[in-house]
This record gives sequence, structure tokens and C-alpha cells, in this order.
Amino acid sequence: MAEKLSAVKGMNDIAPPASAHWEWLEETLRTLMRRYGYRNLRTPIVEPTALFVRGLGEVTDIVEKEMYSFEDRLNGEQLTLRPENTAGVVRAALEHSLLYDGGKRLYYMGPMFRHERPQRGRYRQFHQFGAEALGFAGPDVDAELIVLACDLWAALGLKGIELEINSLGQPDERLAHRKALIAYLEAHVDQLDEEAKRRLHSNPLRILDTKNPAMQDLVNAAPRLMDHLGVASLEHFNRLRALLDAHGVSYRINPRLVRGMDYYNLSVFEFVTTQLGSQGTVCAGGRYDGLFEQVGGKAAPAVGWALGMERILELLKEQGLLPEPPTPDAYAVVPAAESVPRVMPVLRQLRQQGINVQMHAGGADGMGSMKSQFKKADASGARFALIFGEQELEQGAVALKPLRGPRSEASPEAQSLLPLNAVADWAARLRGT
Repeated sequence: MAEKLSAVKGMNDIAPPASAHWEWLEETLRTLMRRYGYRNLRTPIVEPTALFVRGLGEVTDIVEKEMYSFEDRLNGEQLTLRPENTAGVVRAALEHSLLYDGGKRLYYMGPMFRHERPQRGRYRQFHQFGAEALGFAGPDVDAELIVLACDLWAALGLKGIELEINSLGQPDERLAHRKALIAYLEAHVDQLDEEAKRRLHSNPLRILDTKNPAMQDLVNAAPRLMDHLGVASLEHFNRLRALLDAHGVSYRINPRLVRGMDYYNLSVFEFVTTQLGSQGTVCAGGRYDGLFEQVGGKAAPAVGWALGMERILELLKEQGLLPEPPTPDAYAVVPAAESVPRVMPVLRQLRQQGINVQMHAGGADGMGSMKSQFKKADASGARFALIFGEQELEQGAVALKPLRGPRSEASPEAQSLLPLNAVADWAARLRGT
């Protein structure tokens, strides 16, 4: 007997009924994107490794420890399963000259891959949805994306999500802050943990994002990037704040808020919750005006965000907001296998009318008893049972029995005959309810 195989740890199957929750969330996202004028972009799951090394930065955690990278045995190419998709969006925009006629509003969704310890809300294969606005330099689009996310929380009914914002300024401003930060941390090197010491000269900004309680007082007193921002950067940030205020969006300025990738500048933001334990960030993003040049293209402004779909679904579950899985409108009870050729065209007509119909499927021994079929009809959650009995078919009709609602009790008057040539009219009435 062959060895039983299982999925890779941290890479999970999504089966019914849970898959219905994913479909519902995906459709909610697509609907909102259409309203804001964002269009779908689909990029490959596998990209050149150099794209992420250049785009994310060689000393980021993702590049150093988390990427699934390999050499293509056929041609020796260095390839990587995408750990995020912003770099891929920019690569696609450059490769296909998407900005030749102006800015583009785009969105994507799909699996990403990072080699890390699986835990609640964090998996080796996880799914992200992202919105990216390419070619727009003003803070109005930064605000638009933040408001879009707020509208998503409202559409989903989610509560308890808070917005934090900050500005990372421009590269020269970050460089001045970096020098001041390194000097400060070197003066307190005895208080740094091993991870912070490792990052001290390679990526000191990430030290400010430490979760080590013993270092909180140290980082709270560290030089602030905001104090090194020039006039233009401050103006961009203040205009963003004014736009958020005009929309009635509440936020908190978090001077320690940074991003894990090197390509961010100016506005950065996170939507956070306290309901998911340590995995409290549900959506994060910001402006990344330098990424086009980093991956070999002409400079172009850009801003975007990404959310983890597993975390959103977990939060919806936590707040009791997940919808019931969809159920058929009708379940077809077919007592005799000989009736199936006559029944199936009727069911197809109903489906073409927009009615969701599930037909009972027989086995090697026939269609099964009426009792077992009615049990399955009831378990399906269907509103109606369509009973294609021998007597009904002889009369050119089908018996219609409500399974839900006030007339679903087992009584003769709860069941009626519906002529087969009237099923289209019944379907039209049902669609109207």
C-alpha cells in the first residue's frame, strides 16, 4: 500500500464550507475595487530572485531567512516563490509599459510564500490582497487608499480596527536619522538584544519595531525620524492628515512605525487590532516612490497596501461575522433511475433561469429510498424539494414541497403540483423573492 501523503506543513487546503467564506470575501473585495476604479493585475507566482533582493533589500528578514528560492535545473535561473507582490506589480508595470498613458490603479490577490514557523494567522503559504496606485505623487491617493480600506472594514462589518500612520521621509532624511540613530544605539549597546546588535549597522530602523519588552524604554527615547523631515516631506504628511480629517478617519501617529521592506518612503500606515494576539496587523502599506528605479526602470511615484486574507477571515470569525455557507434553492428528489433522462433537462432549464438546483445522485444500487433522499434534501439547506415521482411525471408535473419557512411542515397542503411547462414561471417568481 502506497504511503499516505499530506500537504506541506503551513500550506493548507481550503475546502467547503470554509471555501465559501473565501469566495464571499473575494467578491466583497472585487466589488469595492470596481467602485474605486481599481483593475485586476495577475502576476506569476515565481519571479527572478534578483527582483526581491533588489526590491526588498538584502538585509531584510524576508530575503535573509524567509524566501523559498531555488535554481531552475533546466537553465540555471535563480527563481523565488513570491514572498510579497508589490515588487512583482512594479516589474509587470515596467515590462508592459503600463504607465505610458498615465497612472494606473491596480489590485491583485493570490498566494505568497515565506519559510517561517506556522502559527495562528501566519502560514508558509498565505494569501494577500493588495491595492496599488502607480504614477500618482500626491497625498490624495495615499488618503484614497486608506479610506478604501476603511470602507472595506465597514462593508465587512468589522469593528476594533485602528489606523496608525507615520512618515519615513525621503532617503537623504532617513540617512541623517540613521546616523543619529546608530550613534544613539551604539551609546546604549549594552541594552540591545542579539537581534538588535545584528541589525545595528545593516538595518537600524527595524530595531525601533522590536517586540522585546526590555528594549521599549530604549527605543521610546531614540531619535525620531519625524524630527529629521524636511519641508516637503512634512507638507506631504500634513496634507495626508488633513484629508483623513476631512473624511472623518481617526488615526494615531506612531513615530516608531516602519516597514520591513527597503522601498518605502513618505507615508506609511498600518491597520491593527488587539483581537488576533501577536498577529495584530491586518493591513499595511505606504508610499514606495523609489521602487521603480530599484528594479531597473524610470522613476515613478507609487503607493499601495496589502492585507492578509487569513487574518481578515480569522477576525471575521472572532467577531461572528462570517456568513452562512450558500445553499441550493431546490433539491431534486428522483425516486427512480429511469426518470433521470427526463428530469435532467428540467433541472438544466431551472439553472439557466438562475435557480441553484442540486440533484440527488444515485449509486450502483439505484437512487435510494425516498426517506434517505429527503434526509439529504433537508441536510442540503435547500428551500424546496422538487419531487419527480412516477405519478407526477405521468401528469407532466413535479411536486413542489417547501423545506424551510411556515409551510414546510409535513402536511398535504404544504405540497403542490407544478406543471413541467411552468417551471420557468416558477423560477422567475422565486428569483423575485
